[in-house]
Amino acid sequence: MTTHPRAAEPTPTVDGSGAPKVVAEGVPSAVRPDPHGDDGRRPVAWLHITAPGRGTTPTARSWCACGRDLFAAGQARALALIADHDRHRKTCPHVAPQEGKAA
Repeated sequence: MTTHPRAAEPTPTVDGSGAPKVVAEGVPSAVRPDPHGDDGRRPVAWLHITAPGRGTTPTARSWCACGRDLFAAGQARALALIADHDRHRKTCPHVAPQEGKAA
């Protein structure tokens, strides 16, 4: 009889490996494919706007996969950043489709 605590070890499976076949009874350990599928689309440009209400300062933040990360506070600056974000989405090569554009 052992009186010292030991680390738990996995019980060997039938084939001799220590990897369990299931996580819990009836639950397979393999990762299942996403039931919604993957159509290949990924978010590449984000615009986060906060306009909390009276007496507070609205803010806006614009991110893009190209490295853009801009922040504005105050109504006039936030509105200008929102307009700039819209222009950026139309010209950024990470967002705007490049097919049919002149070189």
